[in-house]
Amino acid sequence: MTNEAARLPELSYFFPAHNEAGNVEALVLDALAALPALAERYEIIIVNDGSSDLTGALADGLAEAHPGIVRVVHHPTNLGYGAALRSGFRVARFEWMAFTDGDRQFAVPDLGRLTARIAEPDQPDVVVGFRIRRADPPIRTLYAKSYRLANRIFFGLRITDVDCACKLFRRASLSGLRVESGGAFFSAELLIKLRTAGRVVVEVGVPHYARTIGSPTGARPTVILRAVRDFWNLRLRLWVNPQRTIGRGDPVLGDD
Repeated sequence: MTNEAARLPELSYFFPAHNEAGNVEALVLDALAALPALAERYEIIIVNDGSSDLTGALADGLAEAHPGIVRVVHHPTNLGYGAALRSGFRVARFEWMAFTDGDRQFAVPDLGRLTARIAEPDQPDVVVGFRIRRADPPIRTLYAKSYRLANRIFFGLRITDVDCACKLFRRASLSGLRVESGGAFFSAELLIKLRTAGRVVVEVGVPHYARTIGSPTGARPTVILRAVRDFWNLRLRLWVNPQRTIGRGDPVLGDD
């Protein structure tokens, strides 16, 4: 799937984990096996987003077992998906940064499809995946289609799969960017602001696998309502004062 030309000099790989005790160890082991083919130097960052199960303890054990490679960020309470991604970006040390979700619905070796694309002559700033065949219940697929249409109508965001949790970023592409949302709207807001900043974003198809352990949280009413609120806050502010709105929010990178 990957080749030597697509191997990056360095890569920070991270994933958010909220009550993923059944997946966190297996995902880290997957990453330890796959990342040497994708980067000369790499790190794995687990963002424990206020888990109430054993996720945090398991993550700490993995960091102790693999010092200098596996690192952990703990949120004392559940801050939300976007806040977890922001923590991953902020502590990442390397030039290239990639993330997936913590539920193992994306395979770490499939990041090779993204690194191969980044190595092509046009050298894009960001590569975002789109699920070739979504392995989710019909109701989540319906939500996703509606959400994609809304982002296209109200923001002109022409991305096939806005919330696909398989993305790769050049560090410089995120410099100076600020994002307000700490919830599920984080990915869409980040893509909107990347486009506004003139960054080159390309897409690559990736496989998607059914969740086998744990329960999804993305379709919870509280998560959806928070995303709707953040969606309309951004849209209304862009109508009123575009320049000021683009600069609102917290820095994506920790060194900004």
